[in-house]
Amino acid sequence: MSALARLLGIAGYSGSGKTTLLEKVIPILRQRGLCVSVIKHAHHDFDIDRPGKDSFRHREAGAQEVLIASGHRWALMHELRGEPEPSLEELCTHLSPCDLVLIEGYKFSSIPKLEVHRAKTGHPLLYPGDPQIIAVVTDSREALPVPTLDIDAPQQVADHILNYFSFAKR
Repeated sequence: MSALARLLGIAGYSGSGKTTLLEKVIPILRQRGLCVSVIKHAHHDFDIDRPGKDSFRHREAGAQEVLIASGHRWALMHELRGEPEPSLEELCTHLSPCDLVLIEGYKFSSIPKLEVHRAKTGHPLLYPGDPQIIAVVTDSREALPVPTLDIDAPQQVADHILNYFSFAKR
């Protein structure tokens, strides 16, 4: 990964709208000329492959890594097989050069973060206990001591990201 890439966490409790927000913000950042990558943390056993497919069968047979490629995309699956979960820093080394890496999850990492919070979920805000939170993206109109961004205004969120990292207007 490029040493110039910036990392920004998108943190919040399940159901807060992190993925939906990224779906809206990423195209805006791309339109502004940024190359954006995403790392998504899963808190459970997950699989992007389906039972019965060749690549699934190769992994089940014991392959450490399986790379699947086509004319449209490629994916590398690496089985940990008892190894510890890789750190965020290690995962970043596997990415191609880009301008910005958005990281969904890893809410306790030491990187700048946007907190996504919906009042109706009943979860407390993370920002009081996390000095890395640079803004709260929310549906609440409550006044906070950190910048608050409207969860329904993805352009506002994208502008905040661009300004935070001092990306030149593109």
